[in-house]
Amino acid sequence: MAQFVLDRRRHQASWRRLLLHVDVVLVLCTLAVSALGVLMVYTATRAQLVQAGLNPHHYLDRQAVWTLLGLVAMILVASVDYRRYEGWGYAFYGLILVMLVGIFAVGRSALGAARWYQIGPVQVQPSAFGALALILAVATYCHRRRDERIGLRRLLVLLAMAGIPTLLVVKQPDLGSAIVMVVTFVAMLVVAGVRARYLVGLGILGLVGLVAVVSLGMLKSYQAARITTFLHPNTPGPAGYTLQQSKIAIGSGGVFGQGLFKAPQTNLGYVPEQYTDFIFTAVGEQLGFVGAASLLGLFALMVWRLLRAAQLAKDQYGRLLAGGVVAFIAFSVFQNVGMTMGIMPITGIPLPLVSYGGSATIAFFASIGLALNVAMRRYT
Repeated sequence: MAQFVLDRRRHQASWRRLLLHVDVVLVLCTLAVSALGVLMVYTATRAQLVQAGLNPHHYLDRQAVWTLLGLVAMILVASVDYRRYEGWGYAFYGLILVMLVGIFAVGRSALGAARWYQIGPVQVQPSAFGALALILAVATYCHRRRDERIGLRRLLVLLAMAGIPTLLVVKQPDLGSAIVMVVTFVAMLVVAGVRARYLVGLGILGLVGLVAVVSLGMLKSYQAARITTFLHPNTPGPAGYTLQQSKIAIGSGGVFGQGLFKAPQTNLGYVPEQYTDFIFTAVGEQLGFVGAASLLGLFALMVWRLLRAAQLAKDQYGRLLAGGVVAFIAFSVFQNVGMTMGIMPITGIPLPLVSYGGSATIAFFASIGLALNVAMRRYT
């Protein structure tokens, strides 16, 4: 009995020490961005739903639920010692592979893409978890061989590990998620200490491959148009129209914005997919430069804290996990915001914690939970 009480006290003391090392700044940034996301989803959908005679709170209620589930996922992921995930990394990677393959047989299609499993009223998008699965698998592989230099043979294994799910995601087609996975993978190679000449070689091969894919017409016409529209913004067609309306919405916000529910571009639904991929236009039009800059400032603070978690990690496994999360979050923000302003190609990448969508929201929260986990246990 005395031993049980002693063990319990030690366990409680251990948890108190962990809680003292929780990155409060990262948690508060995450909560602030996700709360703004719920509000923006509501403001971007309310007017159209009212005009259609539908429940104006439909997307608000659903996004609020996804955000709460994401918070639960973040807490659960942060609660389990991240070193245990080394034993689960391959299993989660394999599960996502199976789901990516199965989606071509039983998945739900929309707008020419097969990306979702329909489970009752809920849609599950496996590609949203692709980057997270890759982070866990690559970190596990590199950590288990931490005493060996990553030569050409091991690099080829890693390329196969990243290439298989990426190609499956491209096949759906979901080019945006595939690009995020590639960038995340390359960032993890840098953290793992892969030689510079290999990285340069991969960069050259990737550039040649991209040019070949576009030049040989291997992309669907709308994909090619999205990639090239930012170079020729006045190109006629859906991609050009979307970019023009996006710029108009952001520009019309001015310094302080049109105000919530008062923005004509948003209320009249001129920007396609505004509550998902183009949610930043709702921020720019309604809250103006001040609001948009504040959101980007929160993201910058968040990325800094994620970088800090990677730098303070106790071991290589923790550095790889947190480093992958940094690339996942930072590039998603840069690409999403960049495409709404015409400085990056238009790809279907959601704005982390802001865009509408259950799978992506939970994946981003879980990723942040990984980084919190690493930071909490830097002294244990």
